[in-house]
Amino acid sequence: MRALVVDHSDAGPIRFANVDEPVPSTGEALVEIWHIGLNFGELNYVHQWPAGAVHGHDAAGVVVRAASDGSGPPEGTRVAVGMAPHAWAERVAVSPASLGTVPEGVDLADAAALGIAGVTALRVLRTRSLLARNVLITGASGGVGHFAVQLAALAGARVTALVGSPERAAGLRELGADKVLTDLAETGDRFDLVLDTVGGPLVAQAWSSLAEGGTIHLVGYSSGQETTFPSAALFGFGEPRSIATYGDMTPTSGELTDLLGLMAAGRLSAPVGLRGDWQGVDDAVQALFARKVHGKIVLDVT
Repeated sequence: MRALVVDHSDAGPIRFANVDEPVPSTGEALVEIWHIGLNFGELNYVHQWPAGAVHGHDAAGVVVRAASDGSGPPEGTRVAVGMAPHAWAERVAVSPASLGTVPEGVDLADAAALGIAGVTALRVLRTRSLLARNVLITGASGGVGHFAVQLAALAGARVTALVGSPERAAGLRELGADKVLTDLAETGDRFDLVLDTVGGPLVAQAWSSLAEGGTIHLVGYSSGQETTFPSAALFGFGEPRSIATYGDMTPTSGELTDLLGLMAAGRLSAPVGLRGDWQGVDDAVQALFARKVHGKIVLDVT
């Protein structure tokens, strides 16, 4: 079968290859993949995976063989695959712990956009009550950012979306952002929770805007820049503020089910900024790295 595998050469980060068919264990379902969802992290940091390995973590498709131990969804079920290894292939062996059943009315391509981005946003925003709280989402035009803006608004937060340019602000107010900024200096608000996907100097800026008892959650560092805090910036009186890292790789089935339920109810939309055939994956990767895409990239497996 065909798959997208890790390529450490200058032609990388991924390439097509013919690979062996997956052999599911007793606790795995065999899923035929219809769509894959690309993520910046898994492509930008591809050196962390061995060359030739089937890459990717997010996809959607149909169960063609249920797990032989009776766990998980039955044959014929439409499923989203989230944070599962080796997902960018024509067929994948997947634990039910990484699957969410896609309800009627939800497009499988939209379901493929969930995975890492949607689950990350949901897990961070569930760390505290957001009702009537000030929440800052940095890198709000990306996949995590689009989901986070919607979910924070649904939870009753006052949402500020921060983007890199006016062009990347399109549609964020419609998703629930109360304010859309291109520079944090444009507001004097203090934030109870910051979900940061950018890293670099922006983290120090966000720290200076953090309310007492607030937390910055670091879920990415797309800027690739270092963070330097001014002298004494980490000292302060009042309720402690904190910086939290994120790397939760626990099973995603529960969160995928919740997110798909919100989609089915019309309360959450998939931020698919580019849709195409997986034959054009090279162009899609270039567009992702050039930051020409607002939201997620979903490719159809043909």
